[in-house]
Amino acid sequence: MNEYPSDILEEQPAPRPEYKPRSRQAPPRRPGGGNGLSKLALGIAVLALAVAGAALLRTFGPGEEEEPPTPPAADEPATFRFGDRLLTPLEGMPLNPYDRQAFSLDGKGRVTYEKDGGRAKTGVDVSTYQGEIDWQAVAADGIEFAILRLGYRGYTEGGLFLDQTFTSNLQGALDAGLDVGVYFFSQAITPEEAEEEAQFILDAVQGYEITYPIAFDWEPISPGEEARTDSLDNGVLTRCAGAFCAKIREAGYTPAVYFNQSLGYLRYDLRELTEHILWLAEYDTKPDFYYHFDLWQYTHTGQVAGIQGDVDLDLDLR
Repeated sequence: MNEYPSDILEEQPAPRPEYKPRSRQAPPRRPGGGNGLSKLALGIAVLALAVAGAALLRTFGPGEEEEPPTPPAADEPATFRFGDRLLTPLEGMPLNPYDRQAFSLDGKGRVTYEKDGGRAKTGVDVSTYQGEIDWQAVAADGIEFAILRLGYRGYTEGGLFLDQTFTSNLQGALDAGLDVGVYFFSQAITPEEAEEEAQFILDAVQGYEITYPIAFDWEPISPGEEARTDSLDNGVLTRCAGAFCAKIREAGYTPAVYFNQSLGYLRYDLRELTEHILWLAEYDTKPDFYYHFDLWQYTHTGQVAGIQGDVDLDLDLR
């Protein structure tokens, strides 16, 4: 989210494997010969050979035979580039399925995605940093869903706090007819703390209609500031996200994990999280992220009626 923005670097697609055609080779032909028989016997023998040869030609075709196909050379492992890093794809992780040509900009400068008669929904995600929001104006400006920051965990002492504008944003977005989801800025350092954060959310949304995902938003704290999460192991981080999502799913909601490219490539093992909604932050007009994702936060400088200043804009590509 825009609380602690991360640099987004560009990656390039993996090269295509080289195609090598199979070879064909014809065997040498062998000449025939006589044995000194009488003219009659020789004629009969020649006629018999001609008949047999014609039969063989009809049965097997011309005298060229194809060698067994040469097996293709083993493909080199696929790689792709992220900044100055050359990465090998995660085995079994679904890849980015989206048609780059189907992304475009509308008359308001917002990214759209239309494919096979379907259109991605446009949404915003907000927190107390957006101040007071006129949700009726937001809905009238073409926004279809909102993902609200519900709260956060402190990165020094680890306390849990409710976002100051969550309650008013929740009621306002629902009254405006928007689909609503929430996210929590996590600083969990154990799966048990991630479950505690999930329970904090479940208590806060009880009685409200939450139809969009509830997202785990773990981010590293800016360099130069000491945080309790500074030395968190990648495997533990993945387990924290999984524990959070499992508790949200058990309560009947749709869980999600929010990440930028750096977290997606270098920290999370996304293969452990594919059963949940994956929410990518990559600021561009077309997403280059190598792997599959469902929601896309494509800018943090969007402009929407009813919101003062910049706001995050998202597409729901499901």
